Amino acid sequence: MGKNGKHIQTPSVQDHTTLGLSDDELLRMYRHMRLSRLLDERMMRLQRQGRIGFYGTASGEEAAVVGSGAPLQPDDWIFPALRQGAVALMRGMPLEVFVAQCIGNSLDVAKGRQMPVHYAFRAVNFVSWSSCIATQLPHAVGMAYAAHLKGDAAVAMAYLGDGATSAGDFHVALNFAGVYQTPVVFFCQNNQWAISVPLAQQTASDSIAAKAQGYGFEGVRVDGNDVLKVFEATQKAVEKARAGKGPTLIEAVTYRMGSHSSSDDPTRYRPDEELAAWQQKDPLTRFFAYLKNEQLWTETKDKKLTESLNDQISQAIKTAEAAPPLAAETLFTDVYATPPPHLAQQSKVQLAFLKDHPPA
Repeated sequence: MGKNGKHIQTPSVQDHTTLGLSDDELLRMYRHMRLSRLLDERMMRLQRQGRIGFYGTASGEEAAVVGSGAPLQPDDWIFPALRQGAVALMRGMPLEVFVAQCIGNSLDVAKGRQMPVHYAFRAVNFVSWSSCIATQLPHAVGMAYAAHLKGDAAVAMAYLGDGATSAGDFHVALNFAGVYQTPVVFFCQNNQWAISVPLAQQTASDSIAAKAQGYGFEGVRVDGNDVLKVFEATQKAVEKARAGKGPTLIEAVTYRMGSHSSSDDPTRYRPDEELAAWQQKDPLTRFFAYLKNEQLWTETKDKKLTESLNDQISQAIKTAEAAPPLAAETLFTDVYATPPPHLAQQSKVQLAFLKDHPPA
């Protein structure tokens, strides 16, 4: 929504080349959407088998995730929420490291210090996040403000869900971003449910995008299940931020087709007919139809891709599960450059104890 109070609707995309996307780039986006769906299915099975402790899927939201991640440059920074793991993979996070984060072993770059599905990968500017809702938003604005002060061209991409718009950090972040015109894009995946709280009980606003008006910048509402519309809206917002023209709040209207997480049972609060209606808008089905119409994809190619991706996921799981546990010494590292005497003494005692009493 602009300052005139009218919604800014993203126009329908008839041809991906008008967005500057080549056929190869388009197929890469589809591949990552398909990978995200398959990976979610496999990781949920691992959780049910007791091989990982927790997982949260992005099923139904792949167009919003991949479409928003695709326009970003390597020097841009991502401040994710729960369902943006595919963006890290798109940017180069190895699949086995992705899996290992949910295990917490020596292959996990976070050294087992985070909850599962709380990815971070410094090499691709993908920042660790917290389950405390919306805390990543002020972090993103801070990074964007620092980039502005330094004359750096980097843009911050701040992800959030519809539930995060009720958190105080949402107001703090958007207010600061609006006042200082920081190069940040707030990307809200409005998937209709904040765990068991429906959107109607989350806000009385006409839309989430409308909230941007109160902070003095543009809000855009887009079909979050159309990957090309998401790409177009995000590309414009990123280019605007990079040009020093301030932030944008994008509301991608989508749907969480699965549970909030592996600890949630959506059948207790969500009508079956609502899920069935949104399944007819499946972003993968829609994108496949577009690619087929463009004569870029076929059922045979899709079957081969699925087989190839499943093989890659299987190998990643095998590699991740084969990694040894973390060394006990890592319990005491990465806090102080020079450990203080009391911590050095605790480390000495603990390591001596573990040497005499090795884990079974």
